[in-house]
Amino acid sequence: MSRIGKQPVIAPAGVTITVGKDNVVTVKGPKGELKQEIDRDITVEVKDGTITFARPTDQIRHRAMHGLYRSLIANMVKGVTDGFERKLELIGVGFKAASQGNVLDLALGYSHNIIFEIPKELKLATAQEKGQNPTISLEGIDKQLIGQVAAKIRGLRKPEPYKGKGVRYMGEVVRKKAGKAAGK
Repeated sequence: MSRIGKQPVIAPAGVTITVGKDNVVTVKGPKGELKQEIDRDITVEVKDGTITFARPTDQIRHRAMHGLYRSLIANMVKGVTDGFERKLELIGVGFKAASQGNVLDLALGYSHNIIFEIPKELKLATAQEKGQNPTISLEGIDKQLIGQVAAKIRGLRKPEPYKGKGVRYMGEVVRKKAGKAAGK
């Protein structure tokens, strides 16, 4: 049996979870509302603020879906209560980030600035303190959306392995390669 899938998800006070037709789970909380469609083979049961998941057989597909949907619903519950945050930092001379509303203006060493529009569901903040690298902060209730947008921003200029310049997640460690002189 799936270790993750058999654990119940406990909804804190102020969070309501409903299972509608076509196995659509709706989670409402103080920060917003999220919906997730669940595979028809997985059964979802809501009792007294706890959600349990069950699968019909031990097929590989059913075992995979069992843990997956339990994790997705647990992330939705955490998102509508606490929310999620992802921070990125720009490392490189002349790299800058500025925001106006949900539009991100990035100077990443190219001949032009990159204008990146953030979805309206997320909050965007940029900071540039003296002596520190510029940072970008994304906040929202949807973990998947935050991760996807952060990955797209990082993909605009991935950290290169020789000097480590580029956009990286806060706390990410980039393994550096030795230059040409190390080969001799």
